[in-house]
Amino acid sequence: MKNEKLSQRLTQVGEFVPQDAILLDVGSDHAYLPIHLVKTGRINKAIAGEVVKGPYESAVANVQSAGLQDQISVRLANGLAAFEPTTDGVNTITIAGMGGHLIAEILEDGRDKLCQVSTMILQPNNGERHLRTWLQAHDFTISDEKILAENDKIYEIIVAHPGQSVDRLTEAELCFGPFLLQEKSTVFLEKWASELAANQEILSKIPASAQQKQAEFSAKIAKIKEVLNVS
Repeated sequence: MKNEKLSQRLTQVGEFVPQDAILLDVGSDHAYLPIHLVKTGRINKAIAGEVVKGPYESAVANVQSAGLQDQISVRLANGLAAFEPTTDGVNTITIAGMGGHLIAEILEDGRDKLCQVSTMILQPNNGERHLRTWLQAHDFTISDEKILAENDKIYEIIVAHPGQSVDRLTEAELCFGPFLLQEKSTVFLEKWASELAANQEILSKIPASAQQKQAEFSAKIAKIKEVLNVS
């Protein structure tokens, strides 16, 4: 493996991984994240799970090239099928670079394996509201979030722990993120200004006869305007 520089997105995901965690990285692709975390001494043991044969073989080659076969196990498996709670001791899961609906589906399909998992770091490319809704419905508390821009794309990272929060998330917090909404960073404002413009463009093209569709997009626009504090 060449000395690949970790993307800003994956670097931030890695910074949320607890020291000495036993990690499962779902959809690990080239295994860059677990390799980086082991090399930097953040963790000593990881499983890199990959469902597609090509990326799986690439991950195997990279782990071997890094000389980390004893610390990183690369497994060809779908989602959480890559580990066994009783034998692997996984306590931290990272899932990055997938849609929020797919991440929620992976967690739902392997929900019986989450009993010993104390931290999940999730980076959905879209469908963030759906993922937050799933987490809340299954008694996971969002403990931190981050939003960042890289290569003309904006990414959100959600950190969750088991245990129901005293306060349920509001509709606005589900949509925009409880921590992101509180911080309202420059990147956050940039994302939602773009979303506002996109929704306004769509609304302008909806025919007057489609009143339900008009109402749906008008409500979305009003919600975004309230957060951005624009009229």
